Amino acid sequence: EECGGNIERAVKHFIISANLGDDDSIKTLMEYFKEGFVSKDDLAATLRAHQAAVDATKSPQREAADEYYQKLGRMHSC
Repeated sequence: EECGGNIERAVKHFIISANLGDDDSIKTLMEYFKEGFVSKDDLAATLRAHQAAVDATKSPQREAADEYYQKLGRMHSC
């Protein structure tokens, strides 16, 4: 949508994916906010929804797995 010039529709898509926890969409929306394509209220609501989605995916099992893979990566680095 963005490449086709339909910024409003692109913003809607980025808001949807940001609400699901996508970090890259938040970065893009921040840029659109700076350019005036996203309102302050929409950005604030999206940031709250993004944080809620990220928080919902946290669990002790995920944190343990992340720790394990980080340690594993350090053991195999040259």
